[in-house]
Amino acid sequence: MKVVGFTFIRNAITYQYPIVEAIASILPLCDTVIVGIGNSDDATLELIKNIDSNKIVIHETVWDDSAREGGRVLAQETDKSYHLIPDDADWAFYIQGDEVIHEDYHENIRKAMVEYKDDQRVEGLLFNYRHFYGSYDYIGDSYSWYPNEIRIVRKREDIFSYKDAQGFRKKPNEKLKVKKIYAYVHHYGWVKTPEAMQLKQETFNKLWHDDEWMKENIPKADEFDYSKIDSLKLFEGTHPEVMKPYIEKHNWKFDYDISTNKYSFKDRVKKLIERISGVKLAGSKNFIVLK
Repeated sequence: MKVVGFTFIRNAITYQYPIVEAIASILPLCDTVIVGIGNSDDATLELIKNIDSNKIVIHETVWDDSAREGGRVLAQETDKSYHLIPDDADWAFYIQGDEVIHEDYHENIRKAMVEYKDDQRVEGLLFNYRHFYGSYDYIGDSYSWYPNEIRIVRKREDIFSYKDAQGFRKKPNEKLKVKKIYAYVHHYGWVKTPEAMQLKQETFNKLWHDDEWMKENIPKADEFDYSKIDSLKLFEGTHPEVMKPYIEKHNWKFDYDISTNKYSFKDRVKKLIERISGVKLAGSKNFIVLK
């Protein structure tokens, strides 16, 4: 079985992306990992070159900064790395620069790739998500966070990165048929120092919105205000081993009173239905789960 990982990154140091840890978290499951490195203003290229692995294949790219509608440039950069994967790969393992796979799930992932390798009905594998917010001690608890997404796909000409690179579809615009596996992605995109998060807001939102929207919705500030969040809960599990040195270096104190959670009326109704029925209510799905 041949598995090729792929990702993309730009200005990882400036915006505090744990890209080295993200790559390291899938290396044991991949024969090769293709890393698309965008034209950066910091030492991101050197950072990736210093990863001690002969599995890393670097591809330097230039981002189209004019592709600002809906974060399309992120999908473009994902596709650049995806298209470099050789056609004889059985699986393509995608990881974003702020996502890390816990080693506890490596065996489940490996078994699923073996089990479905020759079942061409299965076009991808679906992961669970934990979305960390504010610090490494809290995770999002409202329905605004997506609970699942595709992170392993077939290498095929008709598969492409969808919208702002959250997931994948196939041409012309069909959802992929996937198998859900028991494995979690730790998403750390909303965990940065308040200064770094504010800088990210003032820069990365330009990938989705025009200058007028930015002026009206992203005020200039020295720090990001993490208190404007609807619902969080304490994280009681463990972080991936590859993340622990990074967390020790970058963690900061974030106090949040979980008793003050501000669920929307719609979310309160959903929570009530879940308690009564025992059935988890999912949000919109960018995939078709095979039984």
